[in-house]
Amino acid sequence: MKIHLNKYSRSFLAGMLLLVAASCKKEYTDPSGPAYDDAVSTANALTDVAVGLQNWYTANRTSTLYTSIATASLLTRGTYVVNAGNADEGQLYTGAAAVQNTNAVVTGMWAVSNKIIFDANRVLNAANSVITDPGYASGVIAYASIYKALALGNLAMFWTHVPDTIGVDVPFITSKEGYRKAVRVIDNALTVVNANAISAGFKANIPAGLDLVNTLYALKARYALFAGDYDVALAAASQVTVYSTFNYNSLTTNPIFTLVTATNNIYQVVDSTMGLPVGLQPDPGDKRVPFYVGTDVNPRFRVKGFFTATTQSIPVYLPGEITLIKAECYARKDDLVNGLLQLNKVVTKAPAADTFGVGAGLPAEVAATKDRLLELIYKHRHIELFMSGLELEDQRRFDRPVAERKRSWLPFPFVERNDNVNIPDDPTF
Repeated sequence: MKIHLNKYSRSFLAGMLLLVAASCKKEYTDPSGPAYDDAVSTANALTDVAVGLQNWYTANRTSTLYTSIATASLLTRGTYVVNAGNADEGQLYTGAAAVQNTNAVVTGMWAVSNKIIFDANRVLNAANSVITDPGYASGVIAYASIYKALALGNLAMFWTHVPDTIGVDVPFITSKEGYRKAVRVIDNALTVVNANAISAGFKANIPAGLDLVNTLYALKARYALFAGDYDVALAAASQVTVYSTFNYNSLTTNPIFTLVTATNNIYQVVDSTMGLPVGLQPDPGDKRVPFYVGTDVNPRFRVKGFFTATTQSIPVYLPGEITLIKAECYARKDDLVNGLLQLNKVVTKAPAADTFGVGAGLPAEVAATKDRLLELIYKHRHIELFMSGLELEDQRRFDRPVAERKRSWLPFPFVERNDNVNIPDDPTF
C-alpha cells in the first residue's frame, strides 16, 4: 500500500491515515512535496523531517500522545466515555471483544507510530552522509532517535508483537524485544552524542522543551525497566538531571485540553480513585489527587493535571517517574532498603519541591516484604503518572488482576493484517 501524506495539511489527511494507512509495506510519501531523495538531501531538509516527528507524535487527535493516553486510561478504568457518539473511544471503554480491528484510535496509534519510525529511519540513515558538521549531525541523530524510541515503545506497550522493521511482509518481534530495540536506538544516539556534542546551531533549529541527552537517558531507563533489564534501567535513571516537555502554542495546541477538557465531549476522569481498586486507592491527604482530578458541578470529576490550557506543556517524563524507576529496579533486585528509600522520596515530596508541581506530601510508607513494596510502587506509579499512557504496561508488569483492566493487549489493525503474512494472532484479551 502506498500512502500519500502532506505534513502541511494534516487535519484532513491524518483522518484518512486513520482509515487506510500503515500497511506492512509502509511507503509514506508526499505527492505535493519534494521527491523522496530530495527530502533528506541537505542538513536543513533532514532537520525539517526530524522536527516533523514531534508534530506527528504530539499534535491533534491522531497523535500518538492522544491515542496512547486515551487508550491506556480507558482500558485501565481511569476514564470513561462521556458521549457515546465517540464510538472508537467507546469501544475501548467497553473493552474486551468490543475493541475491533478497525477501531480508529487503535489504527491511528499503529499508523502514526509506524510513520514516525519510517521518517526517523530516513533521517538516521542519511544524517552522517548528508551533514558535514559532526555536532549538527549528532543533534539530528539524537532528536530522531528520541521519536523513534517513543514510537517503538508505544507499539510495545499496546501490542504483544511489533514489526521488526519497515517493509513488505516484515517479521515481528515480541513486545519485550521491542523495548530492547528502542534501547538500542537510544544507545546508538548516546554513542554519537558522546563522541560529538550537539551543536548550538542544531539546538537553535528545534522546538524548545527537549533536553536531548537527558531525554535519551530517561527513555532508556523507562524501556529498559519495561524489558526487565533492571541494571540498565537503574544506571540510565541515575543520569537524568533535567526534565523535558512537549510545548504547544496557539496554532498547535495541547490535544487533551483542546479535545477532551475544553469540550467535555469525549472522555472524563471516573472519580478521585483514579481507577485504583480498594486497598490501593489514594490516601485522603494525597495532594496529587487534586492536581490531576478537578472537581466541578457537572461533571463532578474532570480531567486536570497537564491538560488545563490551550498552550500548557506536557512533560515527556516526570521526576517522579525517574525516582520510581529506581525504586522498582531496587525492589526487583531484592534491595528493599534502597527501594523503599526511593519510593518515599516520591511519597513525601511536597508539590512545591517538584519541577512540575506533582507531589503527594504524605508520611513515608512502610513495607516489610518485597511483595508489599512492589504493590506500593505500583500504587504510587499509578497516581504519580496518572494519564501518562503508561498505565496498561504497569498493570501487566505488576501482574495486577485482569479485572482491573478491560483489555491486556490491542488487536492488530486490519490494515496490517490484510497485507502482512507474518502478523501474529490477535490476543484474546
